[in-house]
Amino acid sequence: MTSPQGFLGFWETTGSAKTFTHPLDPALLDAYVPRGARVLDYGCGYGRLTAELAGLGYGAVRGVDVSAALIARGRREHPGLELMRCAGLPLPFGDGAFDAALLFAVLTCVPGDADQTAIVGELGRLVRPGGVLYLSDVPLQNDALNRERYARFAERYGTYGVFEMPDGGVFRHHPPERLRGLLQEAGFSVRKERVGVVGTLDGRTAERLQLIARREPAAPQSPPDPASG
Repeated sequence: MTSPQGFLGFWETTGSAKTFTHPLDPALLDAYVPRGARVLDYGCGYGRLTAELAGLGYGAVRGVDVSAALIARGRREHPGLELMRCAGLPLPFGDGAFDAALLFAVLTCVPGDADQTAIVGELGRLVRPGGVLYLSDVPLQNDALNRERYARFAERYGTYGVFEMPDGGVFRHHPPERLRGLLQEAGFSVRKERVGVVGTLDGRTAERLQLIARREPAAPQSPPDPASG
């Protein structure tokens, strides 16, 4: 649930006791990811969605998170899951090692542009051509509370949409085009979008955006022109 760089302390302490509420849409997943797929749950936290995937019959699921505390909690609560703590990037998997990846409420916990780009780019490496990335995150909200805190913290963080919580958490909400752009830069094309309402860590609700994106094959290289030699 966290960035590979910075802001990790919250998720090793206060954040590791949180109950995550961002839900999976099983029907949307089922439409694009078959049960036999190799699935990576990046930013798995304590394995909440990793366990749900296993319960739905996805038999080759692995969860990864940067927080040692969250992974330790996940191993206690879900001892049968494959959960791994990876403190940074790249992850210890080969190119195209997965048929699909989940990125659920992860970028909202990653305030920095460079860290966001690195995470989505790494998933572009790990998801095979033709595979799927299922991203669900929180876009910019229009209510007065969120607009006020976006404005209050914009100068400190240099990005409108980043804000601090009283318990020490730092979060980011995104223009939808930012999320689509990250996917495109990493070699994905968006195939499906859905909006809805989800619960938040502080007991409120927020609009969310779900994106199903397909990993495009690399463009074939043209053979050299003999006439140019």
